[in-house]
Amino acid sequence: MKPYIEEKLNTKEVIRKFSADVDEMELKWHWDQEDRVIIPMCDNDWLFQFDNNLPVPINKKIHIPAGTIHRAIKGSTDLVIKVILGD
Repeated sequence: MKPYIEEKLNTKEVIRKFSADVDEMELKWHWDQEDRVIIPMCDNDWLFQFDNNLPVPINKKIHIPAGTIHRAIKGSTDLVIKVILGD
């Protein structure tokens, strides 16, 4: 089961909503097979972390190269992001 609800906009774009109530254990380190960009759609206090880097706020566009290990760190609010695949 995914830790988010997803709405597909087209073949390259989706909206993902992570609830403030999500279990932190579901937010695992992972990597993706293709490049992607995430864009926050609302104010939030969540963090994003690449492996071997300090966490940063999810408050601007973040480019995630394919094969790069990363994770989201839960905040106290809901998180809504647009994910652009292969960008």
